[in-house]
Amino acid sequence: MQSPGTKPIREDMQQRIEQFAGQVVTDLAAAMAGVMTNIGHKLGLYRAMAESGPTTSHELARRTTTNERSVREWLNGQVAGGYVQFEANTNQYLLPPEHVPVLANPDSSAFLTPAFDVAASLWRDEDQILAAFRSGNGMGWHEHDCRLFTATEAFFRNGYRAHLTQTWIPSLNGVQERLSTGGHVADLGCGHGASVILMAQAFPKSKFVGIDYHEASIVVARERAKQAGVARQIRFEVGTPPVLANSNDKFDLICFMDAVHDMGDPLEALWASRQAIAPEGALMLVEPFAKDHSSENVGPVARMYYSASAGLCVQNALSQGGRHSLGAQAGATQLLAIVKEAGFRSARVAMETPFNLIVEARP
Repeated sequence: MQSPGTKPIREDMQQRIEQFAGQVVTDLAAAMAGVMTNIGHKLGLYRAMAESGPTTSHELARRTTTNERSVREWLNGQVAGGYVQFEANTNQYLLPPEHVPVLANPDSSAFLTPAFDVAASLWRDEDQILAAFRSGNGMGWHEHDCRLFTATEAFFRNGYRAHLTQTWIPSLNGVQERLSTGGHVADLGCGHGASVILMAQAFPKSKFVGIDYHEASIVVARERAKQAGVARQIRFEVGTPPVLANSNDKFDLICFMDAVHDMGDPLEALWASRQAIAPEGALMLVEPFAKDHSSENVGPVARMYYSASAGLCVQNALSQGGRHSLGAQAGATQLLAIVKEAGFRSARVAMETPFNLIVEARP
């Protein structure tokens, strides 16, 4: 019933309101269900379902040493969201085989559950991000909840495993051949070292240096390299890209793996790389896929990247002075322009995937 004196809402407007409210409810449901997805991952519920086939809530709880009543409610929520199927005749739940690579196989390139800890870190740091929006001072990567670091490593690692040495590096002219015979590679903004380690495993004759300003990440990267058996090939250092300009080393390949858009002064970082690259060397930028105009960047992937960018990438750049603050949806034209401004004579998009742009540049 309308309040006295209020204008009635036209029927078509009411329909649009209800339609949009439904969209927001869908988002709210996804946000709340994301916590349950993370719990299913961390408790091994998805993995147990992948191994067992059709199962009851009692069987799943027994296999995972969890409480049946909680598991039953979790399963019903998974059915409601379309993640799990239910057979009423047998009272059994099934994780469809096509869902296994996404939810239960940590070695799959489609494995997405680690990304929910990125979302968890954003919620955990909400007050600090809110303050950064108001002040414009940004929030450094190192200031975030620690779940961000391990989740980012896990989320990107499988994509790198599937593509980095199999397609991305081969798309760069002559680089694979150089690394196969013994080259020198630098990875800027290396984090926990996932990409450096994969390259070292693929090219045992080459030497690598991984650089990141976050000391805690470098400590983890060194340990990861030991575990992978490639510690002798890799030197991890705490630092920022400008250290390259003062180095006597010359590199056959310099990489920025989902990193250059996070930097407060990407032009300085690229200029320093230009000074350190060998005459026949190459620069490789791996960046989130984006079109050049924000109006073209729509849909779930773009929305995910913009959300991460607003809370993480742009904030880190602003905390470092934010000369450009590229953000995670910069697009190829802007990336190529800044690479050429840094002094590279040529730059091109070597590859595109639904999630990445691969840019190659030459000195």
